[in-house]
Amino acid sequence: MAVIEADEAPPEPDRAGDAPHPRNTVRLFGQAAAEAAFLDAFTSDRLHHGWLLTGPRGIGKATFAWRAARFLLSQPTPGGDAGLFGAPPAPSSLETDPDHPVARRMAALSEPSHFLLRRPWNAKTKKLSAEITVDATRALHNFFHMSASDGGRRTVIVDAADELNTSAANALLKALEEPPANTTLFLIAHQPARLLPTIRSRCRALPLMPLSEEDLTHALHQAAPDADTTRPPGLNALANGSVGTALRMTSGGGLDIYARLLSLWARPTLDRQTALICADACVGAANAETYALTTELIAIFLARLARTGLTGPPNPPVAENEPQILARLAPHDVAARSWATLSATHSARIAHARAVNLDPAAVILDTLHAIDTEARRWA
Repeated sequence: MAVIEADEAPPEPDRAGDAPHPRNTVRLFGQAAAEAAFLDAFTSDRLHHGWLLTGPRGIGKATFAWRAARFLLSQPTPGGDAGLFGAPPAPSSLETDPDHPVARRMAALSEPSHFLLRRPWNAKTKKLSAEITVDATRALHNFFHMSASDGGRRTVIVDAADELNTSAANALLKALEEPPANTTLFLIAHQPARLLPTIRSRCRALPLMPLSEEDLTHALHQAAPDADTTRPPGLNALANGSVGTALRMTSGGGLDIYARLLSLWARPTLDRQTALICADACVGAANAETYALTTELIAIFLARLARTGLTGPPNPPVAENEPQILARLAPHDVAARSWATLSATHSARIAHARAVNLDPAAVILDTLHAIDTEARRWA
């Protein structure tokens, strides 16, 4: 597999905490419709060269991409010799035998016909890059050149395409505009609207859906089989069908952080002391995960506010006092649109803050004050 790995096994940016990496996830839950659509395109010889896998973070997009890539690389080469007994029967699923050589190489990150594009590790700073860089993307063109001689299938996973910087996105666009023969690219996008329109237009969009409560239960058990199976009240509502979110919430104290965010607006005026506690908890390298989780939970809070203004408080609630707080801050559809605008602004602000390494405490405080300014308009 064409991917640069450091000698000291750095953290993988496309892996959720201690859960198995998507390449090692055995089963994919809740995405039968997406699998059927991809399989239909394959069996009817209408396989698009670029697939844009969309949907909320943590619902199985990366697991689907690895599953589909394994499947493609284990299939006979298009136009190849059908053999003595003719072509094999059409496959009925994307399942690949784990003992298949392709599956073994993919698990070991050693498959020469597969390229993984993700945020690179900086060996000098001992940190992951905040973005997918243009140098990492240019390596994709070297992969195409070096793997062209065998004429077989090739697959590429970009995880996540949202993390491409401008130069990297333009470099990837060239590969989508003139894709090599028998090559399939899987672009994972949590927020596809952030991608270049030209990238979106050159891919077939394949939306994946949030998991049902039953599928979420199965996926959580697969990801963390030794964890406590008793989920705290409110976790399903906060996870919104995302196993990745559920794992982050349970391991990082997400429910407690969300309850603290709610308490900021439990009264008509912002609880400034609690706001400082929220900000101070995100300071320092040791609290990087808390910072990431807090910004994610703020985004969830804003999304639930926008939804409340349109359809009423989400049911079930995350906490007992949540419906009253949301209804007071988002009383109608005009407020809903305003909260949705602030949500988009928050996402852009967080992305910029990470790119230029702004002080986490200042970022959180500025965000909370922006929310409070908006809250005063409607409460």
